[in-house]
Amino acid sequence: DKVLSELIQPYELRAAMLREFLQDVQPSLHYDIVPLADPYGPSVTDPELQCLVVSEETRRGGEAVNKRRLENGLPMLALYEILLMKDPDHGQNEEEKISSSSLRQRLLGTLLQPPRQDPALPSHPYVIGLTGVTGSGKSSIARLLVEHGAFLIDADKLGHTVYLPGGPAYQRVVEAFGAEIVNEDGTINRRVLGAKVFGNQEQLKSLTDIVWPEMARMVREQIKEADAQG
Repeated sequence: DKVLSELIQPYELRAAMLREFLQDVQPSLHYDIVPLADPYGPSVTDPELQCLVVSEETRRGGEAVNKRRLENGLPMLALYEILLMKDPDHGQNEEEKISSSSLRQRLLGTLLQPPRQDPALPSHPYVIGLTGVTGSGKSSIARLLVEHGAFLIDADKLGHTVYLPGGPAYQRVVEAFGAEIVNEDGTINRRVLGAKVFGNQEQLKSLTDIVWPEMARMVREQIKEADAQG
């Protein structure tokens, strides 16, 4: 449940970095580095432990450790509380303390790597579906992908194309929903059509059954075109 947990480094790497740090600080120090599979770890079972270092945020966790130790017939640990260090460079939406969560947020957008070769992925064309609500940044991300050599297929534009006079869905849509959806210039009035289908699941399904297969066919044709262009 950590923020951006996918950016947390593997345990083996973090343990190795901790060993390197401890070696720099005090080479004579004896220590055990133990992975935690639960909130307590060995703190509630090791009879040799004497002290637990906590912060003002984790003191309650230390008290919970001592409660469990008493239940296990072990002596309570001395709780040594340290102060949290303030982060003078924290952003508006970040915690005031030095925080690994804030540090991971700052990594967003900085971890670009060359595409890795994965035998499970097709060599080409490799299709990425980009979705999101209005204003979520689809156009910006699409532009960045194009700058990196991607072939852009705009489903919104295809959706408009299928309705145009002479388009693959035009005649069937007019036949299904009536001449009243047609403007004087022969184009389909999307607002009138929308009033017929939205809020009416049966009518909406009739429309999508006509339009979506045609859009899918056009997408497949454009994928073939992208493939041909390399």
